[in-house]
Amino acid sequence: MALIPVIFTQPFNNAEGLTSYQKLARDIFRELIEINTTVNNGSTKAAEAMAARLRTAGFPDSDLQLIGPRPENKNLVVRYRGEGTKRPILFIAHLDVVEARRDDWSFDPFTFTERDGYFYGRGTSDMKCEVADIVANFIRLKKEGFVPNRDIIVALTDDEETGDANGVRWLLATHRSLVDAEYCINLEGGGGDIRNGKPELMEIQASEKVYISFQLEVKNPGGHSSRPVKENAIYRLAAALTRLARFEFPISLNETTRVFFERTARLEAGQLKNDMLAILKEPIDAAAASRLADLSPYHNAMMRTTFVPTMLNAGHAENALPQTARAVVNCRMLPDDNVEHLFSTLKRLVADSLVVITPLNDPFISPPSPLQMDVLETVEGLTASMWPGVLVTPVMSTGSTDGKYLRHEGIPVYGVSGMFTDMDDVRAHGKDERIGVKEFYDGVEFMYGFVKGLTSGS
Repeated sequence: MALIPVIFTQPFNNAEGLTSYQKLARDIFRELIEINTTVNNGSTKAAEAMAARLRTAGFPDSDLQLIGPRPENKNLVVRYRGEGTKRPILFIAHLDVVEARRDDWSFDPFTFTERDGYFYGRGTSDMKCEVADIVANFIRLKKEGFVPNRDIIVALTDDEETGDANGVRWLLATHRSLVDAEYCINLEGGGGDIRNGKPELMEIQASEKVYISFQLEVKNPGGHSSRPVKENAIYRLAAALTRLARFEFPISLNETTRVFFERTARLEAGQLKNDMLAILKEPIDAAAASRLADLSPYHNAMMRTTFVPTMLNAGHAENALPQTARAVVNCRMLPDDNVEHLFSTLKRLVADSLVVITPLNDPFISPPSPLQMDVLETVEGLTASMWPGVLVTPVMSTGSTDGKYLRHEGIPVYGVSGMFTDMDDVRAHGKDERIGVKEFYDGVEFMYGFVKGLTSGS
């Protein structure tokens, strides 16, 4: 499929001042940051604010759905009507943010602050920048009279970070027709990486690992610590965890990760480049894989299923033998692996019937999305024009996003964003979260071209 040409302006140049649409995007961004959407507040106020802006821009109430499981947990689903020659495309972004305390920050986290070339505030990078981006571009396209070749749906949702009212999951379960689409663009999971001050890599998320945790538990009769016995719940649990620590799952690459290592090898040199290419051969070069894993936890997680103990709890008093010892082992499973294999491996490694293993959550199996050429080619064309020399590659997220719920229901998902962030200065969920001013405006312009590129022509 040939890339559809689109019209977009040049990357942001501060000397020229802000355009009217950049001012609009900034104003929406400021409004969103200053609405506290942490779990105890919910996202309804932010959803209502975005609906008001879209209504003013000409979207009818019939295409603006404010719905959710509770009054404080409403989601906004917007439909931009097109010619209907193709099935809709769904765009998703979450409105909620993680908690932020004023005492932990250099600024008020819920006051939009611009300083030294950055926008600061909770949600500036995760991910109210993208909410402002897509809402501003919907308004821009509407005012320009753009008619897409298909409906474009945007779902701005609640409870992606924490809580029990996840918007994407709730919409799929109760209002599937509102969000049903040929495929979904997740406005997080992808995006650009800056290294040493320069844009280097543009990622498209095409798959993600599956999240599942297990509890390991040992129980003993206990007793007085002045009369210790060899059978100790802590010792037994520690021995089981030590056996886990010595194990690594085998290397297993899928379509996405193979392309990722092949393409990112072009950015490297020497042994690192050679090792990235060596793991693509059959049989896999075990020594090369070992060097990659030792060099980078990220590369290790891209190559295999992993598990790691993350929580420990044992005993009830310092002068008593422990009656109970528990550990939580968090697993990130490759999307083409299976839970039964994971559980049987864990049980085999623990090798102790007195250590009871219990799954703590029902995993959402999220199969990899096949590479979608119109998505890939549109991203490649825009990236080459706006950031010459930046490499584009599909990627598998080692973490988890709302995309898993859609993939689980048979809707392919691709994480796409034009926002670039410094790969060595990730502040999402942390102190003084921020995004570059230029990176924000460039990301907004990228998304304008991306939406038009996907939905123009026959």
